Amino acid sequence: MLRREFLLTSAAASLAYLTPELDAPPLKVGHRQTQLVKAPGPEVFQVAKSIPGISGVELQVIWKGHDLTDHAIALEYKREAYRWAMELPSISGVWRPGELITDTVHAEQVLLNALGVAQILGASVILVALFEPNCPKMDDEASYGPVVQLLKKMGPRAADAGVTFGLETSLAPADDKKLITLVDHPNVRVYYDARNVEKYHPGQSLAGIDLLAPYIVQVHLKNEDRLLNQAPSAVDWTAALKAYKRIHYSGWYFLETEHTSAQQCIDATEKNLAFIRATLA
Repeated sequence: MLRREFLLTSAAASLAYLTPELDAPPLKVGHRQTQLVKAPGPEVFQVAKSIPGISGVELQVIWKGHDLTDHAIALEYKREAYRWAMELPSISGVWRPGELITDTVHAEQVLLNALGVAQILGASVILVALFEPNCPKMDDEASYGPVVQLLKKMGPRAADAGVTFGLETSLAPADDKKLITLVDHPNVRVYYDARNVEKYHPGQSLAGIDLLAPYIVQVHLKNEDRLLNQAPSAVDWTAALKAYKRIHYSGWYFLETEHTSAQQCIDATEKNLAFIRATLA
């Protein structure tokens, strides 16, 4: 072996040894704002910081009088997130009551507003909730056609902003796939919530992970007010987490569990984190 080839090989081996995370990305677990605290405010980051292993918060754009499309409010959240060393990977809650994606002219402005908030906060995912009745019917082109055209138009805008729209819908996984493939843009993906799939389409959540594997940008984990591995549970979370591992999902896991007190939140989240780590190991 030539000396130059030997040095390159040795350097590559050293790099692989020193940076094992290239093969195993670090686990990223966050918590939704609306389940961490009872009221809006940047204090949420202090609460999140009190839970070892939580490194991000999913903020709600519109919630109980707070509106992050107000530049000053968004900046206040950003400063506090930095102060408490919390990441802001995603935002949700983009719709006001009564707003529908089928009103495509208004919906376009809603999504543009959300992109503006994401850019201020540095979020890379915008959860776009599309639950009945704010959900296109995928067996009716008159219903889904305008939505597809809107999302086709918004995909490049999201790409320019370095953001991905993650659609969380009340559709069956097969219809989610149909919607995403019709839009056909890498910055319009699925925000997968297995519990919601079970709510609307019982028995389809685990198969949906495999079906939608190429399109999942982010996921929620929840079991109402119980631990993820505590019965009763509509989702077999051991199987679901193993499915995420099998498809090589490496994005954020966001807990969306309900809590009864600050201490119960800390205790339950620590137990959920231990379960997630053990299952994904």
